[in-house]
Amino acid sequence: MTKNKPLILITNDDGISAPGIRALIDVMSQIGEVVVVAPDKPQSAMGHAITINNTLYLNKISKESDPVLEYSCSGTPVDCVKLAVNEILKRKPDLCVSGINHGSNSSINVIYSGTMSAAVEAGIEGIPAIGFSLLDYDWNADFDSIKSFVKKITTEVLEKGLPKDVVLNVNFPKLKQDEIKGIKICRQAKALWVEKFDKRQTPQGRDYYWLAGEFVNKDKGEDTDEWALENGYISVVPVQFDLTAHHATQELNSWNWNE
Repeated sequence: MTKNKPLILITNDDGISAPGIRALIDVMSQIGEVVVVAPDKPQSAMGHAITINNTLYLNKISKESDPVLEYSCSGTPVDCVKLAVNEILKRKPDLCVSGINHGSNSSINVIYSGTMSAAVEAGIEGIPAIGFSLLDYDWNADFDSIKSFVKKITTEVLEKGLPKDVVLNVNFPKLKQDEIKGIKICRQAKALWVEKFDKRQTPQGRDYYWLAGEFVNKDKGEDTDEWALENGYISVVPVQFDLTAHHATQELNSWNWNE
């Protein structure tokens, strides 16, 4: 691993063979030295899950002659980051990028996202990190149209760094390159999933359920990630992993806790 190029760790939650991560590898290979550690199968909506009651396996899938070192992992996206940092990399990477996810991770989806949880785990390790997602769930989505923006955002982060304990959640609208209006720094929209379960029965008469639902945006602000995506912009949301509700501490301290 050379020191004249930034060392970039790549992971995702759609699996190591997903077109999105292949596009990300292509862009990052133009910027630095790349190591890939990604799940061996789709791990979408795993959130920040880690493997504690099962064994974990790593398989080196790249050849010695390949320019990019690649491993598949039997675990979650967060497992991938942990194993990369502790078992594979000789030094802490200069950047971790996760994605490009097939589908948006805007608004409340950041909580469930394996893509973003991998980036957050890197942030916890003190590594600057970015999660990239495209608002297109098609396996054959057009990732070429956003590659130049991925490169721009990545080089900016490498040059300027990120605020302490902050990672970036980047979402792209489903548009051609020349249709994208620009990049907006946003806040996370106050939106949620109104969920329902489709109840069915097996031939043996046992009940089972499929999760379904509708995404509802209750936020009318024009400074949100949802607004940006709906209006042709790339949304960039700075995300922190300190979940303390600091605004609530004063009120809670006024309660009679010790009486």
